[in-house]
Amino acid sequence: MVRDKNHPQRRGLIAGNYCHDVLIRDDVVVAETLGGAASFISAVLDGLSLRYSLISKVGHDFAYRTNRDPIVVPDSGTTLFHAHFDSDTDGSDSHQDRVLRRISACDPIRPSDLPDSRFDFGMAVGVGGEILPETLERMIDSCDTVFVDIQALIRAFDEIDGTVRLVDLKESGFFHLLPRIGFLKASGEEVLVMDIDEVRKLCFVVVTNGKHGCTVYWKDGEVQIGPFPTNQVDPTGAGDSFLGGFAAGLVQGLAVPDAALLGNFYGSLTVGQIGVPKFDLRLLQRVKDEVQRRKMQSNYSSYERKDDELKFMKLAGFEQFHASLAAAKLLPTCPLQEQGIHPQFTGAGQPKLLTSSVFEETIQTVDTKP
Repeated sequence: MVRDKNHPQRRGLIAGNYCHDVLIRDDVVVAETLGGAASFISAVLDGLSLRYSLISKVGHDFAYRTNRDPIVVPDSGTTLFHAHFDSDTDGSDSHQDRVLRRISACDPIRPSDLPDSRFDFGMAVGVGGEILPETLERMIDSCDTVFVDIQALIRAFDEIDGTVRLVDLKESGFFHLLPRIGFLKASGEEVLVMDIDEVRKLCFVVVTNGKHGCTVYWKDGEVQIGPFPTNQVDPTGAGDSFLGGFAAGLVQGLAVPDAALLGNFYGSLTVGQIGVPKFDLRLLQRVKDEVQRRKMQSNYSSYERKDDELKFMKLAGFEQFHASLAAAKLLPTCPLQEQGIHPQFTGAGQPKLLTSSVFEETIQTVDTKP
């Protein structure tokens, strides 16, 4: 488990490739953005001033500025995804809301690409098949606790058009590593490819449920964490931002329910923007203050995996922490110019070519080959 001890700064390792994302509505390109779970998680960790190293591979054509330089593979292109949306969808069948296709893929991240260092926490967050079983095993060996997004393990891609489909977790080649990871994050759709009653006995599981919040499972119980209402513009990256907030909360010493609440908070901020979000500076400071206040209030220190009931309890003041974060979302925002940022760029210098805000219904990856 992530230990707080006396370390004011925890050092993490993120593994996952940056991507080029193209959002297509009714066969018309509405936005081109920086993508990849690593980009969304970096935005959260940077906003909370956490220390980490990032291993990401891109091709010679990589088009964006980022706070952490990726590994450039000269003879490869950057991983490219096309997300196809249909405006006629009424949202009644979430599996038909989005068709996700991997058009091209950069090289995988290999064990030899990882630093020869020890880390407090690791995050395996591939989106295009770049995380290999041996790479995850190396991360487990070098990190005290590893957070894994299940999409890094179960995505497969159609050989003809790249459509994303999900394979059973037991058939993924990663199942044997579950007892050695800390937390496995899955969406409501992704959880269908595993037996959660079996997996929860091997590791902690967090299932995100969009506007309904999330549920954290452990061997003998579960806890439901409420959402933050928001106006959804683009759901892309919401689960990634959730995982970043969740891990950041644990790293900073919060109890699991409080950390999950922080994850829900960042997920709700992300769906209100297109692509990698730009977090308002005053909001970030307010969140840091609330996290520190909550930590002091609950007097929650380091814990080991054996005390499950304790670390999963909603401690006194949980509802107030929820209300305080909700109030932070209502703070007036600074125009980008006042923050010293050119309006063409957001997040880590990411251009957005947006023609309209069109993503208002719930959108999930389909379980048929993209």
